[in-house]
Amino acid sequence: MHETNCLHLADNFNPLIMHTYFTQTQSQPVAVTPPPLIRIAYFIMVHHEPEVFKKLFYQIHTRDQFYLIHIDRKAKSEFTEEIQQFLIQFPNAYVLQSMNINPGGFSMIQAELDAMEYLLNVSSEWDFFINLSGDDYPLKNQNIIRQFLSDNTNKNFIFYYDQKFYRPDTLQRIQNHFTELAYKISSLIYKREFMKGITPYIGGKWFIFTRDTCAFMCRNDKVVKFKNFYLHTFLPGDSFFQTVLMNTTFHDIAVNDDKRMLIKSSKVTKQNPEIYINKLKQGNHLFIRKLNHQTDTLILRYIEENYNLPLSQTDQIGNELKTDENQKN
Repeated sequence: MHETNCLHLADNFNPLIMHTYFTQTQSQPVAVTPPPLIRIAYFIMVHHEPEVFKKLFYQIHTRDQFYLIHIDRKAKSEFTEEIQQFLIQFPNAYVLQSMNINPGGFSMIQAELDAMEYLLNVSSEWDFFINLSGDDYPLKNQNIIRQFLSDNTNKNFIFYYDQKFYRPDTLQRIQNHFTELAYKISSLIYKREFMKGITPYIGGKWFIFTRDTCAFMCRNDKVVKFKNFYLHTFLPGDSFFQTVLMNTTFHDIAVNDDKRMLIKSSKVTKQNPEIYINKLKQGNHLFIRKLNHQTDTLILRYIEENYNLPLSQTDQIGNELKTDENQKN
């Protein structure tokens, strides 16, 4: 009986119908290749603690990204030689000509502008510029950081506040004319008017900029008037980039968050490590500042355990008027 049925079916077999059936019901899914992750150009300013810098460098280094190091001219010769020798083994690492960096003057801004220009000339294959200090440390691995930036390809990340409204206590920094000397700011100052038609902003020294933003900062004539004015302000590292961005078309892509968390001092973390751990849990920071061998072991353990876990989701709009004490420079 079974054989008869089989022969009967075989006799009526139509290969065209069978081909049509499988064509309609067993189509193979089309493989979709995900877009490549963005590439980062890192700029790292160092002046001490070579082992801390090396640990940072190993954590952020990949073969397809770019790394530019600035060694402060005031650094000890032994430190400079050690860093230079260390970087020789990395073909995608470069050393920027040393400057004497005065945190209170424009030299820090100038070093960052020089770094942007240098990296723009090194390669056209990077998408974001991130500035770091030698004692910063990533909170997430490079794949997670790069994926985050791949999802935010046209955004700049930097803390900014309307200086007159939120930080009137700092207005003397821009209402007086300062002169940066080799190792200090001159005590000879005098009053002057701020730039007409410009709203002053303030924030912090750390940021993540798109490549187009870096090209604008280095090569657009509109930036020249800002440079000429902020060249003679006090602590322009906290306000120059904010003021330029928020008074040009780039204000539309500014996110009020520098993606950093700051550890203020080892004494505080020893007494209250849970405060910082809770901040890490509640935020989606990419880097942590002032991490060193004195940092509480509970904080270090938390960072290690969460290093390869996805970023948490946070309310980004809630950061727009954030007044974190850590950012009051």
